[in-house]
Amino acid sequence: MVDLRSQYQQIKTEIDQAIQGVLDSAHFIGGPAVSEFQQAFETYLDVKHVIPCANGTDALQIAMMALGLKPGDEVITPSFTYIATTEVIALLGLIPVFVDVDPRTFCIDPSKIVAVITPKTKAIVPVHLYGQAADMDAIMEIANRHNLFVIEDNAQAIGSDYHSASGNVSKVGSLGHIGCTSFFPSKNLGCYGDGGAMYTNDDALATQLRMVANHGQSKKYKHDIVGCNSRLDAMQAAILCVKLKRLDQYIDARRAVADYYDRVLGASEKITIPFRDPKSKHVFHQYTVQLTGADRDGLQTYLAEKGIPSMIYYPKPAHKQGVFDSFNLGDLDLPVTEELTKKVISFPIHTEMDETQLASICEHILNYVNQN
Repeated sequence: MVDLRSQYQQIKTEIDQAIQGVLDSAHFIGGPAVSEFQQAFETYLDVKHVIPCANGTDALQIAMMALGLKPGDEVITPSFTYIATTEVIALLGLIPVFVDVDPRTFCIDPSKIVAVITPKTKAIVPVHLYGQAADMDAIMEIANRHNLFVIEDNAQAIGSDYHSASGNVSKVGSLGHIGCTSFFPSKNLGCYGDGGAMYTNDDALATQLRMVANHGQSKKYKHDIVGCNSRLDAMQAAILCVKLKRLDQYIDARRAVADYYDRVLGASEKITIPFRDPKSKHVFHQYTVQLTGADRDGLQTYLAEKGIPSMIYYPKPAHKQGVFDSFNLGDLDLPVTEELTKKVISFPIHTEMDETQLASICEHILNYVNQN
């Protein structure tokens, strides 16, 4: 699904030098590499504060802790997402309130949010799924009207631009109170291990995020709140410094692959290609289509036999996972989510793909879909 080896070969000299620089400095935790990346990422996102951490799941947990959410508080979020988004809600004793998604963008449907807001509701966690932004204009309007926090799960859409109704263009993840991202190796901006970050334009909130991520310390050996230990190590930060300079180039390469898929696969009546919301720039962390009248599982098996990987993100929605059995969600009606889990399939997309590879992949996809 991604070719990290080939990507590394393209930047090998710089990556090796960056890693060697950390080894020579012996600053393995914190130090100049982490500071350099933090500042570069702040500039790229045009935000006041970036707080690096150990991974994207930690970022979400720390964000909820920093906002002061308490057990029993309700958090609205989509069920059609990776489990990390929702498990941290349960981990902190909060109540997940699942709502349906937009059938075109796969992101949380703002029209479904207001109906589930109660006096216990404290936050909304939109997920910018597959590289497509949620409707942040509508979400922020709802949040402001009801005095709710917004934590953007931006693990899959880093680098996307959002054109708001006001005419402003902002990086996705910088529109809510806190943005959270993951630097898992397969992400559009990925390191060579685990890593994550939170970002905000709120000075007081940034202070809280830093404290929570560092054992609740306001200064060394002064622990004012309950925190955790979550930090981006220097070697990963050095790698990210190299790759951040190329993020827009990587996004353009992914969009070129998506353009090719669109042209070829879009000709099939059985394949619905990804919707591209004009308000935002789809950065194609995944290229995910919907199949109608075709055997999805059969296609996946057929492609595997041809040496072509594919993935189904996500075959079982969060609200039907065993971890949430105690929340009695069995009667929850999320028809779009249920339908998508049966229809979506993702095809390979990465920065090193060429037209020969794409032509072969598309030929096999269409051969199967048109005959089955």
